[in-house]
Amino acid sequence: MNVSREPVGVDLRPLSARSVVLSLLLGTHPPELPVKDLVRAVEPFGVAGSTLRAALSRMVAAGDLRRSESVYRLSDRLLERQRRQDAAVHPETRAWDGAWEMAVVTATGRGAAERAELRNQLAALRLAELREGVWLRPANLRRTWPDGLDQVVQRFTAHPEQPARDLCAALWPLDAWARTARALLAHVERSDRPADRFTALAAVVRHLLADPVLPAALLPADWPGPALRTAYTDYQRELTEEMLGRAKQ
Repeated sequence: MNVSREPVGVDLRPLSARSVVLSLLLGTHPPELPVKDLVRAVEPFGVAGSTLRAALSRMVAAGDLRRSESVYRLSDRLLERQRRQDAAVHPETRAWDGAWEMAVVTATGRGAAERAELRNQLAALRLAELREGVWLRPANLRRTWPDGLDQVVQRFTAHPEQPARDLCAALWPLDAWARTARALLAHVERSDRPADRFTALAAVVRHLLADPVLPAALLPADWPGPALRTAYTDYQRELTEEMLGRAKQ
């Protein structure tokens, strides 16, 4: 019988040429690399040059990448994804005075796809849905709202009567998030092969995107968010330097 070595709760997705390229460029600033560097950088993951070039062509056609001569860079759409990823790893916060942000959806007559996109935008802003169309969170974050969102959402400052800790526990699965974060930390620490570490880091950044980034006073004891961010930053820098250093040899 085959037994998975994957820790419980850890979302480790298989590597493809596309995922390796995207992960590498999303972690590179500025997010652009010559094709010769990409070819050498992906070798440890078993991606052949011909496979890489085919993937790059498909990614350009799909609007994931832009090509200028032999240099590939992220498209504008994926530059926004890189900004979200950077914000997930290094969120900008401010002192919390007890106030909450509230966003109430006021637009009507929208299709299912538009409603889903709006939900994704509000979740990306680290808001949680209290009831249909009513989203909120502690007002401790600094971030820019997407253009046009204020046309379909009204924003307010709120001071809920419910105890803040109880409200956070109802809005976010904090214990489950923390368990997965600790499992990811353990997995990253014992990963030694580049492919294993790369896969683990991709799972880490996906998990950080779901961190509500609550004020310290509202977090459970021993919250693993800061440790997970530190591990991601350290391993991402080491792995990127290792891959790009190999590419330039």
